[in-house]
Amino acid sequence: MVPAGGARAGLEDELGRSEVRVLSAPYPLSPGVTVTGAALPERLERLGYQRIHDRPERPGEFFWGLDRFWIYRRAHDYDGERVEARLLGLELSREDGTVLGVIDADQRPVAAGGEGVWLEPEVLAESLTERRARRRPIELAQLPEHVWRPVLAAEDSRFFEHSGLDARGIARALLANARAGKVVQGGSTITQQLIKSRDLTPKRSFGRKLSEAVRTLEVEAEYDKEEILQAYLNHVYFGHLDGVGIYGLGAAARAYFSKAAADLDLAQAAVLAAMIQGPNRLSLVRHPQAARERQVWVLGRMEELGWATAGEVAAARGKTLPPLALSPPAPRGDRQLIAWVAEVVRLEAPDRFEEGRGFLVETAFDAALQDAATEVVETHLADLRREHPRLKNLPLSAAVVTLDARTGEVLVHVAGDPADPDDAFDRVRQARRQPGSAIKPLVLLEAFGDCNDDPLYPARRIEDGPITLELESGPWQPTNFSPTFRGTVTLRDALVASLNTPFVRVARHCGFEPTALRIRRAGVPLPEPAPPAFVLGAVETTPLAMARSFAVFPNLGERVRAVPVRRIARPGGSLVAHGRSGRRRVVDAASAYLVLDLLRDAVARGTGQAAALEGFTAWGKTGTSDERRDAWFVGGIGELLTAVWVGVDDGTPLGLTGSDAAAPLWHDVMARVAPSRPATAIERPVRVTTAWVQDDTGLRVRPHRPGSHEDLFRRGAEPLHRRLLRADEPVPVLR
Repeated sequence: MVPAGGARAGLEDELGRSEVRVLSAPYPLSPGVTVTGAALPERLERLGYQRIHDRPERPGEFFWGLDRFWIYRRAHDYDGERVEARLLGLELSREDGTVLGVIDADQRPVAAGGEGVWLEPEVLAESLTERRARRRPIELAQLPEHVWRPVLAAEDSRFFEHSGLDARGIARALLANARAGKVVQGGSTITQQLIKSRDLTPKRSFGRKLSEAVRTLEVEAEYDKEEILQAYLNHVYFGHLDGVGIYGLGAAARAYFSKAAADLDLAQAAVLAAMIQGPNRLSLVRHPQAARERQVWVLGRMEELGWATAGEVAAARGKTLPPLALSPPAPRGDRQLIAWVAEVVRLEAPDRFEEGRGFLVETAFDAALQDAATEVVETHLADLRREHPRLKNLPLSAAVVTLDARTGEVLVHVAGDPADPDDAFDRVRQARRQPGSAIKPLVLLEAFGDCNDDPLYPARRIEDGPITLELESGPWQPTNFSPTFRGTVTLRDALVASLNTPFVRVARHCGFEPTALRIRRAGVPLPEPAPPAFVLGAVETTPLAMARSFAVFPNLGERVRAVPVRRIARPGGSLVAHGRSGRRRVVDAASAYLVLDLLRDAVARGTGQAAALEGFTAWGKTGTSDERRDAWFVGGIGELLTAVWVGVDDGTPLGLTGSDAAAPLWHDVMARVAPSRPATAIERPVRVTTAWVQDDTGLRVRPHRPGSHEDLFRRGAEPLHRRLLRADEPVPVLR
């Protein structure tokens, strides 16, 4: 495959005609983050980079110094182009490791966000239907020889001598098998096995075997032996563990021995090499004796070939296997994520599942943040069960979704309890639960916008007291979460304290249907007609819908489409679809900013204080549904937006509020997410102004006058000035 850029792709980048590869988004290298906050060393280690002690000289290496962080970024394909290998340097602050700028190999400044100024994407999945462990790529140059030599001993000892087809190897295998009375050696070379397993043959018109042979010779002519062997080691099948397919030596080392491939000893490397011939028949878990017998044979071949001494072989044979240090290979929080990707592919390319054709799917997900959030959710749910024993035997679960509010790109998607790898229900997109008070900021969109040509503002006084609405079903008398009422309050304080009756009065003043229409336009699909209780969140919606609707605030009035997939392409590179992003104006920028300011206050001093994150200005709103069945927190830091839901799947009351169960989870997730992106300030629109208002009249007064406070207003919607010569009528309290 030659991408649109014209440069040759590496063998591992080449995609077989029926292969699927799901990629994370590339991680941008940008000033403003710290090395530790962005988890740069961990991100590079995930990609298989090697840390060295000097400036890197070849792709796949990095160096972390006091004032420089050098990365020799590998070549890769992305967005239909070949991105060449490149040495990039990050200039660091010596005080805290903040990235000050990006430089090239000649130490010239590089524009942040420029072409290729990123870490290459991770492979999230290689199937849309089969459950597979994430592949952990290895670099052949970084593997000790005793790790990869057993594979050659077992599968293709003349690999470095033949040209892809090995007649001597076939004859030797036939003879060995005849002597043993069973298959102990294979005749296919490693290159042939790679071609066959990855379906790299472009045509089948003149017979599969002949076609594979031709393609084998082509691959041997085009790529060097080391690249072919590395591709093989990164793709070879090592059986299933807990129903999850293990592909690649790196994933096998982690799954069976809980260590990196480079840390395998000879005995472990030999037993993994032994499995390749029959990964399930020679399973270390189900058939350990058969695997052990094959391992002994592989070690014998190592000695016979002169690749290991008699002493090394004897020591390896003497090591007992099992016990194994198994690591669960299940992709934890990825199952629902990949199912979502599959739905997008089905929508854009429905012939995928009918014809078995391959695809390259470039997603918006951040693989490192996805894993971090998955870990946080698992820990949080375990803590809730421990702290609240009544939850221990209930189907407790959670959902977390993080968006880049500017683009709608979905960075994180955790849709259940990661401790249950068999759970296939996607609570982010499919769980319809009541958001409770988390919907109140959306009610204010209409209030601060048009609202019957009488727009409200944060300092507007409103009554918090008993209220009765006569409905067709009978009188409705909503109450606060607390049975008490506070009398006259401002709208700002009503949101900060999450009072109920003021918001019913707001919707009545602006009109229930116009308010519902505005919320629908923001992205929450309310029923038609909406029952008045929608203003208190007594309707069902999903975490994704809540996240998407809250993007209206940092986007200053514009709704954004959620984008999990950026691009879908065929194995040959032809484009199938681009992610369908888009923005739509919901309310004017000034009105959206006023709500955003109230949401900052709700975290600073209101019900969302458990979400406050040191060093960042957070904004958001808690939500608790009736009988404390659902706990929510939806909010963001700058333009990074996260919605969190915690509850019991069968509807049993959780017994906890959004402040108790959701805000702390949001805090812990955002503590990992926010430092990974440069902080972005949301500028105050020019139509938002400040003024001082008198507390007991609501009228504008001179700055700092006793009994007054400063607040924000949409220009043109401020209250009247208090006049000095005669008494003014106070601004009416909204009742």
